[in-house]
Amino acid sequence: MLAELRSEAEKLKESNEKLRETIKDLKAEKNELRDEKVSLKAEKEKLEQQVKALSVAPAGFVPHLPHPAAFHPAAFPPFIPPYQASGNKNAPTPTAFPGMAMWQWLPPTAVDTTQDPKLWPPNA
Repeated sequence: MLAELRSEAEKLKESNEKLRETIKDLKAEKNELRDEKVSLKAEKEKLEQQVKALSVAPAGFVPHLPHPAAFHPAAFPPFIPPYQASGNKNAPTPTAFPGMAMWQWLPPTAVDTTQDPKLWPPNA
């Protein structure tokens, strides 16, 4: 009877050790899943912010362009081709697209003048 109890105690010890190993493995897996959950939440928030930014942007908005005020003619010095800088006033001016104004190639947000009264102070 004593030998039988000893063998049963040994089996229970082995079973206990296996269960402890299983617990360690499950805890490690739980921690990995928790970390993955946190990273997925962060990625989800980032994507939601991007979608929100895209849905809030006005029609015709191009995010990589500067503010429309940066396209104002007063912000740029006049372009003088190098052959005219010599002082020869009669030199021909090159025109790549004769009869066409450059504003046709500007994005719609730069050409839009509806916000000018708000963006530009009145001239005295």
